[in-house]
Amino acid sequence: MSVSEDRTVQPSPSTAAVSGIADPAPLGLAAFALTTFLLSAKNAGWMTHATGNAWLGYAFAYGGLAQLLAGMWEFRNRNVFGATAFSTYGGFWIGLGLWVQFVVNPAVAAIRPATAAATVASLNHDLGWILLAFVIFNTYMLILSTQVNMAVFAVFLTLELTEIILCIGNFTAGAALLPTGTIKFGGYVGIITALVAWYTSAAGVSNGIAGRLRFPVGRPLIG
Repeated sequence: MSVSEDRTVQPSPSTAAVSGIADPAPLGLAAFALTTFLLSAKNAGWMTHATGNAWLGYAFAYGGLAQLLAGMWEFRNRNVFGATAFSTYGGFWIGLGLWVQFVVNPAVAAIRPATAAATVASLNHDLGWILLAFVIFNTYMLILSTQVNMAVFAVFLTLELTEIILCIGNFTAGAALLPTGTIKFGGYVGIITALVAWYTSAAGVSNGIAGRLRFPVGRPLIG
């Protein structure tokens, strides 16, 4: 969910002229950040006076669709890292939304007292497996992000921690309907992830407009 350092830090007019489109990374990062923030706030237990499902619509429209589009535009820009990251996490949000709509909601609606514990435990394990799969993906993207810049590396690092903590939390949650202590902790780390992604998005916007204000993103760890 990033761009190469050249486009993030100092966009090249010649590159922009060839591609014909603006840098899509700030949009993809913002979409990822907002949806992550909403779901993480739920996991952290902040939404005490809300349904807790504010994230769901945005999983389709913003974190999903907008981020997927950013990934497609990154393909147009020949940025394989950004295209892979944005497209994958756009698919993640759409897939998670579909899983809630077509698996979780029907399962919850069909719950009977005798089977409630088993059903909830199965759903928690489902989510644990989903997160484990994305931990695997995110691990090699985290390693490769060391060649982009520090801001992008920080996004993948905090996201890696979030996914690992939530993966463990869901595998160990059993039949708990409400977030456990581990899931709440993952929610707080997810909020940090969202803030880091928003900052990186803001840096991309600041470096893509004609102005003196620039948000630093740091040098690559390896490069």
